[in-house]
Amino acid sequence: MRTEDVRQHLTTPLTSPAFAPTVPRFTDREYLNVVYRTDPEALRAVVPEPLRVEEPLVRFEVMKMGDVSGYGPYTEAGQAIQVGFEGERGEYLHAMYLDNFPATASGREVAAYPKVMGSPALYADSGALVGTLEHGSLRVATATMGYKHHELDRREAEEQIGVPTYMLKTIPGYDGMPRVQELVRTRITDLTVKEAWTGPARLQLFQHVLAPLADLPVLEVVSASHILTDLTLSGVEPVHDYLKGVAS
Repeated sequence: MRTEDVRQHLTTPLTSPAFAPTVPRFTDREYLNVVYRTDPEALRAVVPEPLRVEEPLVRFEVMKMGDVSGYGPYTEAGQAIQVGFEGERGEYLHAMYLDNFPATASGREVAAYPKVMGSPALYADSGALVGTLEHGSLRVATATMGYKHHELDRREAEEQIGVPTYMLKTIPGYDGMPRVQELVRTRITDLTVKEAWTGPARLQLFQHVLAPLADLPVLEVVSASHILTDLTLSGVEPVHDYLKGVAS
């Protein structure tokens, strides 16, 4: 294979890429969001500068993807931490767990989503919307919300999930040191909220050494939402280079 041909391939393995070379469109992406207050010192221990922790709030989310171009249906769960950056309010994506390997590989390679494999689920059960996350055979998180108790203003729903999101992109070099280390930003575009609901909610996090969501403990549930959307994720842009000025 000629050098110019090799350069056309952006994923590995070279001749059988782990994911489709497409910008995915999400149809019927369903969210369960539970915003909770946690220990501010625990947040400061995991949020990288220059992001700032202004309020000790975390959004636990479970997302059921009805249909995604290039990947098909899958489910995802994780934690997003409310942060500030240069006067802008946003979220730092702290942890994400998926049951779809191509979406996991794409999120890590093409962008900087902190994705690993897991077993999340979102379903209705006896009048409650239930979101769960398991790592292997062990339960890591259980969220419950009253099923469609009160309608939520759709503009408020858009604001909840349309804020800028920040991620840390690190690519190691062959010497064991970072070759790339950047703070990047992205946001949801082309967003349509189809349904939006709110209601009472509870959240339990369970200790697991390989899925340490409980390191950000639940002190108080602040709000909850159940949102159905169509959307597209935009690309990422670097906003801070941690290696700038560091001698190679």
